Amino acid sequence: MGLLHGYDQGPSLIRHAPRTDLDNQIKIFKNLDMPSKNIIKTYVEGGYYHIYNRGVEKREIFKDESDCRIFLHCIMLYLSPVDEILQKYPDKIRIRRFIKSNLSEEVELLCFALMPNHFHFLIKQNSKDGIIKFMRRLMTSYVMYFNKKYQRVGTLFQGRYKAVNIDRDEYLLHLTRYIHLNPFEINSDINFKEFSSYIYYTSSKHPSWIKPKEILDYFSLKDKEYKVSSYKSFVEDSLVDSSEILEGLTID
Repeated sequence: MGLLHGYDQGPSLIRHAPRTDLDNQIKIFKNLDMPSKNIIKTYVEGGYYHIYNRGVEKREIFKDESDCRIFLHCIMLYLSPVDEILQKYPDKIRIRRFIKSNLSEEVELLCFALMPNHFHFLIKQNSKDGIIKFMRRLMTSYVMYFNKKYQRVGTLFQGRYKAVNIDRDEYLLHLTRYIHLNPFEINSDINFKEFSSYIYYTSSKHPSWIKPKEILDYFSLKDKEYKVSSYKSFVEDSLVDSSEILEGLTID
């Protein structure tokens, strides 16, 4: 699967935009006023946020594939509908605490990627404190697991997670591309491409806790197969550097 090949003609990326060359269309985004690099501390209902954090002293927070799976399993338990969890785990008493803390109606995870020493989320918040509750519960669950497994104590992450408001469609789209390309850029014993939401954007897998539809709907074609194909071309073939467009919205 070749990355960053030359792009010829493709469908419009933004709703109602005229069909044109993808790279020419995206160049106009660079001229838009960029949002401040200030980290958001106040969250709004219906807001979109790039959430990220890394390990303290840039240490690894995912040492093997099992760590990645546990992290995503916790996300699944917090963000899947309660009835789905009860059906899947009818006799699991330990799962009960996740049900009481379920946030499936308060937070939507649109996009994610795990990396050796950090992670990225694109989250839509549906309630006033959804992100705060989700991140606090997820971080607590994972740190408890990690410290017990590796017989360590103390903090795992580099301070509080960072959250940046995404207030334009252009940034929203390019942020998913930036996040999904992250795992392609590293060499690791862990195949981190398997631990991102990209597979859910480009395959028939549709777990309830990840929401790719809102991003795929930016593409003008109605047939889902072509939507997926167009998004994949946008991610892998465009010559535009999404990190330049997203200056101030990505990890330092």
